Amino acid sequence: MPNDEPIQLRRGCEAILIPSGEKVRLEAGLPVTVAQSLGGSYTVVADGRLARIDSKDVDALGFTPPPPPAATQSASSGPVDEQLVWKQLKTCYDPEIPVNIVELGLIYDLRIAPQPDGSQRVEVKMTLTAPGCGMGAMIADDVQRKILDVPGVSDAKVELVFDPPWNQAMMSDAARLELGLM
Repeated sequence: MPNDEPIQLRRGCEAILIPSGEKVRLEAGLPVTVAQSLGGSYTVVADGRLARIDSKDVDALGFTPPPPPAATQSASSGPVDEQLVWKQLKTCYDPEIPVNIVELGLIYDLRIAPQPDGSQRVEVKMTLTAPGCGMGAMIADDVQRKILDVPGVSDAKVELVFDPPWNQAMMSDAARLELGLM
């Protein structure tokens, strides 16, 4: 939903500067331009800088907030559906790249681990397109939050790893096509 027309923020809200990851407050009335809207969050240009506005604050842009995630089922409701976890991961985006983290090849490992109390924990090892990316913690938090929305998941651990280093060959053909690399 990129739009060249500036939008004035209807209220102040928190944002994260891209690529530094620094938290800032954008004040009401500030003109912003939407650069990307994927995965429920918005990447905007504000005062010449890129910033990510979380889905909980989309009303500041004048948009309708997304409905809250469906309540997760208890851990005793059965095993976690791994395909549903992968589907959730495909709703996570690097705020600078219009391709989800699965298609970018950033997920190195996904395991569902039964816990002694019968609950289910999902463990993910992922990387970033660049080791020094200031958005790493924000992306990992987004991944964890979305995994916890999957029915039956009682805990999620997301570990950032950098071995092997990510490279463009790890992207799916669909991602390379979307980014004009084919």
